[in-house]
Amino acid sequence: MRFGITILPEYRWKDAERRWRKAEELGFDHAWTYDHLTWGGLQDSPWYGTTPTLTAAALVTSTIRLGTFVTSPNFRHPLALTREILALDDISDGRFLCGIGAGGGIDTTIQGGPELGPRAKVDRLTEFVELLDTLLTTDGVDHKGEYFETRNARTLPGCVQQPRVPFVMAANGPRSLRLAAKYGAGWVTTGRKADDLDSWFAGVTDLKHRLDDVVGDRPFDRYLSIDNGTYALSSLAAFEGIVGRAAALGFTDVITHYPRHDGIYAGSEDLLDQIAAEVIPQFR
Repeated sequence: MRFGITILPEYRWKDAERRWRKAEELGFDHAWTYDHLTWGGLQDSPWYGTTPTLTAAALVTSTIRLGTFVTSPNFRHPLALTREILALDDISDGRFLCGIGAGGGIDTTIQGGPELGPRAKVDRLTEFVELLDTLLTTDGVDHKGEYFETRNARTLPGCVQQPRVPFVMAANGPRSLRLAAKYGAGWVTTGRKADDLDSWFAGVTDLKHRLDDVVGDRPFDRYLSIDNGTYALSSLAAFEGIVGRAAALGFTDVITHYPRHDGIYAGSEDLLDQIAAEVIPQFR
């Protein structure tokens, strides 16, 4: 089992830097930040850009992998995103992971325009991922689709990680699961909304089985964001229990959130230290 932590992009860098450093010092395998223009859970909080945040994080760490949780077509064009991916992969010396999903929430309409329905979102995601894959592996790309266009898009120099940066694909529905299996190096899910932890895990189990049917026996990483039925860092026992259930289901990675002072994901950094020292080694 590998362990990840999400650090929300809400802090001035003088406060954020120590969190990214600490994530590495505590032995987390990967660290993430949200890729939103704003987030419904903290709409009245400060919020900083994803790419500058990850760039700064790459410069103060050396081993931990860094990723977007998750980027989407809501406000990104594949060509512009390609340039950011190339830079992040280079600056981090090949430690960047690109989490990708269909997108939702306030980002869908904050820049104007109609909100797409579920089918159209998956159509757009499919074109987004296919074009992004091409741009990261091919120089001089002409594309004219329903949602995106490029004209002789030059994408040199290419990724540090070959043939390209790994995609970790968020997917719940049949079409997006097939897309994840085709283009992803891994799959990530937050599960479905549920009233209690057992119901949430029942939904996670169903999704995991659906992915397994698509992927088969080939190696494929499976990431679970574990703070949706409850906040996993609410206690040592809660974290240990949730991770144990995820491991039993065959997840290769779990992701929690760095504790905040109040509100959503409120918790203790002392507990985070204890979990890193006592619980995480049990699942290595």
